[in-house]
Amino acid sequence: MLKKSFFLFFLLLSFNSILQAAENKPTVITTLFPIYDFARQVGQDKISVVLLLPPGVEAHSYEPSAGDVVKVSKADIFIYTSAIMEPWAGKFISGVDNTKLRVLEASGGFTDKDPHTWLDFTKAMVMVDRIRDTLIAVDPANRSFFLATARQYNKKLADLDTEYQKELSGCQDKVLIQSGHFAFGYLARRYHLQYIAAYKGLSPDAEPTPRNLAELVDTIRKNKVKYIFYEELVSPRVAETLAQETGVRLLELSAAHNVSREELDRGVTFIDIMKVNLKNLKLGLSCP
Repeated sequence: MLKKSFFLFFLLLSFNSILQAAENKPTVITTLFPIYDFARQVGQDKISVVLLLPPGVEAHSYEPSAGDVVKVSKADIFIYTSAIMEPWAGKFISGVDNTKLRVLEASGGFTDKDPHTWLDFTKAMVMVDRIRDTLIAVDPANRSFFLATARQYNKKLADLDTEYQKELSGCQDKVLIQSGHFAFGYLARRYHLQYIAAYKGLSPDAEPTPRNLAELVDTIRKNKVKYIFYEELVSPRVAETLAQETGVRLLELSAAHNVSREELDRGVTFIDIMKVNLKNLKLGLSCP
């Protein structure tokens, strides 16, 4: 009987230790999918990471709710991309009552007005390093773990960059035409593509002017473009209009701002999305 009681005591002690370890995990709140996935890849089971942006919601039109303030008030780390990408973030953080909260602007210091920095994978690696350092600052006991996982993940990003360089170097077409807002400037510059978006603004809900559309039609015909690209989670209405006018075909090109509920539940990753992008780019740009 004594042995049984002793065994139950240690079983309960072990269970409580597991619960305490889970409760002691740093809670990381992220705004957009790329930094959510970067944090997830580096932190793995050592952190609890939450995507603030609801699945399926277009990132640029998102406004945080009172419930979001409550979530962040209980978190250890809040990570956003930049003041340009999430212009609401500064005011949002100032309203959070959490003195222990560590805030990271993952793209801080990148000077380009295009906030989609993660689409240059070399800059994505810098963002990963910043996330790694923030995790270490909050949880120094797992420093070696975070250093190792960040190094492993950045190797995958470096390999992805090499694959893009190789696969897009010999494309017959070099003009990337996209029917939405200016989201792929980093990607185009990195891989030496001429990039034309329907409009220069950040809002995907903006409408290109009739003059913009006429110029795009002329560009499509002049360059004998076979495919144009449209964004994820945004109506392809403009792309469909251009297709009807010129006969081009449509392909999706995801900036990975966010994912659908099904994709999130399935565990889709940033690299998964970028590999699909590469496949569509190779088709759309007539790459060997």
